[in-house]
Amino acid sequence: MALANEARKGMTIRLEGEIYKVVDFKHVKLGRGGAFVRLKLKNISTGAVIEKTFQSDQVVEDIPVELRRAEYLYHDGESYFFMDTETYEQIELKKSQIEESLPYLVENMEVHVMLAMGKPCGIQLPTFCVLKVVETDPGVRGDTVSGGSKPAILETGLKISVPLFTQVGDKVKVDTRTGKYVERVTE
Repeated sequence: MALANEARKGMTIRLEGEIYKVVDFKHVKLGRGGAFVRLKLKNISTGAVIEKTFQSDQVVEDIPVELRRAEYLYHDGESYFFMDTETYEQIELKKSQIEESLPYLVENMEVHVMLAMGKPCGIQLPTFCVLKVVETDPGVRGDTVSGGSKPAILETGLKISVPLFTQVGDKVKVDTRTGKYVERVTE
């Protein structure tokens, strides 16, 4: 059990018999009245998103989440398949369950599959991932590390700003928490 004002993004709770993942939260304090919390919740079974308002001192049932190491294998449209690296069992997740992670997901990537009450409810990405630049403006001779930035499209379709010296075919490290460029990777 937890208070509604302790809710955080990624937390899983049970509400009216269903399990929901907190997508977003907002603490609101009005001048006269008490504070309240507005939660945006995603049903892990159906993918439906709802908004609920709770008094800040109201108790919600938080569900512990188990993390299992897995490797991303492939997708077939609406379903994404992961292999548990310990049991070699395949775990299926719907696109709606991992939508926010898709811009960083590449085949054979190691992730953690999140299980709430034994049901897969999402994935936890590594903090950084390496992605290939597939489209960007050509660099100009003399561009240096301390220069400006330009837009680039990565192999997953993610659009980020990269330094001017970055070329098509380069691999870049991206922070999966912020979606920002970290460094160029040379192998």
